Amino acid sequence: MEITTLEKELSTNTYPGRGIVLGRTKDGKNAVIAYFIMGRSVNSRNRIFEKNDRGGIRTKAYDESKMEDPSLIIYNPVLKLDGKTIVTNGDQTDTIYDCMKEGHCYRHALLTREYEPDAPNYTPRISGVVKPNGDYVLSILKSNMGKPQCLRFFYEYPACAGIGHFIHTYKCDGDPIPSFEGEPVPVEIDGDIDSFTSMIWNNLNEDNKVSLFTRFINVETGEEKTRIINKNK
Repeated sequence: MEITTLEKELSTNTYPGRGIVLGRTKDGKNAVIAYFIMGRSVNSRNRIFEKNDRGGIRTKAYDESKMEDPSLIIYNPVLKLDGKTIVTNGDQTDTIYDCMKEGHCYRHALLTREYEPDAPNYTPRISGVVKPNGDYVLSILKSNMGKPQCLRFFYEYPACAGIGHFIHTYKCDGDPIPSFEGEPVPVEIDGDIDSFTSMIWNNLNEDNKVSLFTRFINVETGEEKTRIINKNK
């Protein structure tokens, strides 16, 4: 696969759905995390990110009176445990957290889960874990070409300066919405946290984007810088 840019991947896709980017800054000093959510329905768009009490973020209804079914849209996208950062697009964040807390690995946790029960889309569950040294793993649990059979894929990456990997739930917009295909996309990582955050936000489809979380973690000191952008204010 060729290394591409997040600008290109995002600006040419009106609906990648929910997405995770993990990687390393060009100077090699910081692990990089980004997670965004998009929505087509009123229920999906009625959300914000806010900090939780376990080192990460949770989703929350922006207007409680408009909340319909919270089951697949209210969850902890990001949690921290023993220096590791877990980021996912659903409540499997807690599954991974609980499993790792008991001494198991993220794979063990995800073998107990499958894609979301939202036929006919069968939205994939995408997950990542960033280790204290900046190495990272990614996973996707998806249907078998739209059939209700779960396929599980796991990817492990050593940190490489200036490089990241991007995985998202949907290949593109549609009805039903087609799942992401292939391996996580290798992308360039450039700039400081503010320019990186702005680049992602500005290239997400204006109608469908909802919220964005980014974090840079200094792999030597553990110091973190976090940014959150919510369309609903």
